[in-house]
Amino acid sequence: VEVTINGIGERAGNTSLEEVAMIIKCHKDIEIETNINTQKIYPTSRMVSSLMNMPVQPNKAIVGRNAFAHSSGIHQDGVLKNVQTYEIIDPHDVGIDDNSIVLTARSGRAALKNRLSVLGVQLDQEKLDKVYEEFLKLADKKKDINDDDILVLAGANRTQNHRIKLEYLQVTSGVGVRSVASLGLNISGEKFEAAASGNGPVDAAIKALKKIIDRHMTLKEFTIQAISKGSDDMGKVHMQVEYDNHIYYGFGANTDIIAASVEAYIDCINKFKE
Repeated sequence: VEVTINGIGERAGNTSLEEVAMIIKCHKDIEIETNINTQKIYPTSRMVSSLMNMPVQPNKAIVGRNAFAHSSGIHQDGVLKNVQTYEIIDPHDVGIDDNSIVLTARSGRAALKNRLSVLGVQLDQEKLDKVYEEFLKLADKKKDINDDDILVLAGANRTQNHRIKLEYLQVTSGVGVRSVASLGLNISGEKFEAAASGNGPVDAAIKALKKIIDRHMTLKEFTIQAISKGSDDMGKVHMQVEYDNHIYYGFGANTDIIAASVEAYIDCINKFKE
């Protein structure tokens, strides 16, 4: 059998090495063996793809990134209970660390609980239900949820009892126009609204916030964590705010980086000593 990696070779295409090798490996009854180290299949495919600048299609059998991915809730539940439910091939046999449970809006609580457990986070049923609700909201905004997003959701759930909460935020910005922001806060059950313009959307939003919370606060540090995936990834913002000669640290996370900035500022204020 003439085979190739990633279809490189004759113009009409050659037979796929990984498919032939794994057919032989999985069907012991045909009594044929090869000297192929199948655990090198996936890394070799990735190396060829990188060297030739030719991406492997996601749905390619065995070496495609979705070959062992499960996003359907019922698929995820089945794989978690018994991997052979939907997988005839063990991912380890082709050099992949594990099957990939892709968390999307279709994922169920079982998949979320499993991912949290893998990340070292244990939640009781009540807290898991609350995190799952936030997870579904985030899944509506972005296609795939990564581990950082899950940890942020689990952490954000533990700070839900903050006295000050962001109710809504609307920002207008662009080139050649002055940024304007309007926001609403819920402070101990009472609602407040304000609007302001500023030198950029974040500046406008924070100025509107300061109109409601009238204290002498100074922003000392403002850090946006680098986005490593796509443009719909969750932005993470770290802030330091000085108030009454004390430095307070805040954190915010949102697919909207402006909203994440305001949430980080509010997180600082919620920690102020009265």
